[in-house]
Amino acid sequence: MRPTMTDVARAANASLKTVSRVVNREQGVSPHTAARVEEAIRSLGFQRNDLARALRRGQRSRTVGLVIEDVSNPFYSAIARGVEDEVSRHGLLVIAGSSDEDPGRERKMLQLLCERRVDGLLVVPAGDDHRYLLPELALGTPIVFIDRPPRRIEADVILLDNVGGARRATRHLIAHGHRRIALVGDALRIFTAAQRLRGYRQALRAAGIPLDEALVRLDCHGAAAAELAVRGLLGLPEPPTALFTCNNRITTGALHAVSDLARPPALVGFDDLELAPVLSPPVSVVSYDSVELGRQSARLLCARLAGVDCPPRRIVLATTLVERGSGETMPWADGASGPKRPDLRAQRPVPEVVCR
Repeated sequence: MRPTMTDVARAANASLKTVSRVVNREQGVSPHTAARVEEAIRSLGFQRNDLARALRRGQRSRTVGLVIEDVSNPFYSAIARGVEDEVSRHGLLVIAGSSDEDPGRERKMLQLLCERRVDGLLVVPAGDDHRYLLPELALGTPIVFIDRPPRRIEADVILLDNVGGARRATRHLIAHGHRRIALVGDALRIFTAAQRLRGYRQALRAAGIPLDEALVRLDCHGAAAAELAVRGLLGLPEPPTALFTCNNRITTGALHAVSDLARPPALVGFDDLELAPVLSPPVSVVSYDSVELGRQSARLLCARLAGVDCPPRRIVLATTLVERGSGETMPWADGASGPKRPDLRAQRPVPEVVCR
C-alpha cells in the first residue's frame, strides 16, 4: 500500500497541515520541521498524488480508458491506434488494457480506470451485464462501446456490419458454384460471432441451400482451435468445398489446416490479414478499416466530453468484400462442367453502408 500524508505526519511527529505545506512547497514551516518532514517522505517513499489534487480543484485528468480483448491481436491494436490518433488531437492520454474475453477481468479493469477518474471510457465488451457502469453514467462519465453493444444498459456504440459482411462472403462462395460451405466461428455468446452466423444462414436460405449443422463449427477461440475444427471438417465423408472463417485468428488456423492440400477448399475470411495479399493464393476477405473504427469511437467520446448531449448513438460501419483468389476456387475438378469462372478483374468491391 502506498504511504499517505497521514503516514508521513506520524513518522515526522508533525501535523497533517504541516506535511501538506511541505509537500506543496508552501510557506509557514520552520526549516527544522521541514527537514524532518522531508526525511520522513524519503524514508517512506511517499509520492504526491497530482491526479487527486487536480480533481479536488475540479480539473479533468486528461486521460481516457480503453479496454479491448487482446492488445496483441492486430485487429485490436489497430483499434487502439485509431483511438490514440484521435484523442491525442484533443490533448488526452490513453490508458489501455486487455480483458482477455473475461467478463470479470473487464469489470475489474473498468472499475480501476474509474477509480483513477478517467474522463471517459472506450470498451470492447466481454461481459453480458454492464449495469455496474450505471453509477459512472449517472455521474456524467461518457462511455462508448466498440465492435459489440453493451448489455442491459443504453450507451453509445460503434459497430461493423457483421451480418451484411458475412452474407456477402457466403453469397460470393455460392456464386462460384459452392453448395457445401462450412462456417468456422467463435462462441455464440460473442455478439460478432452470432451476427456473422446470422449473415451466413441468410445467404444460404436466400439461395435455397439447406443448412447442414455438420458444417458449422463454433467455439473456436484462437488459431489452434480453428485448425482442429477445419481438419475435422475436411475429414467428413462429404467435406466442404468452401470455408467461411469468422475472424482473423480463425482464418490463420484454417490456412494452417489446408496448407498441405493439393486442392484446398475455397476460403473467405472475415477481417483482413497483413500477409493475405502475398499468400498463395492470396486470401479473399471481408474487410473494413479497423483504425477508423477506433478513430470514430474516440471521436464520439470526445464529442461527448465537449458537451454534445443527445440520446445514445448506434453507428454501423460498412464492410467490403476483397476478392484475391482464395474464395474464387471452383468445387469441381479441372475440365469438369460448371459455371464459367467470372473475370475478377472486372469486379469491384461494393460496400453496403448501414450508418444511422
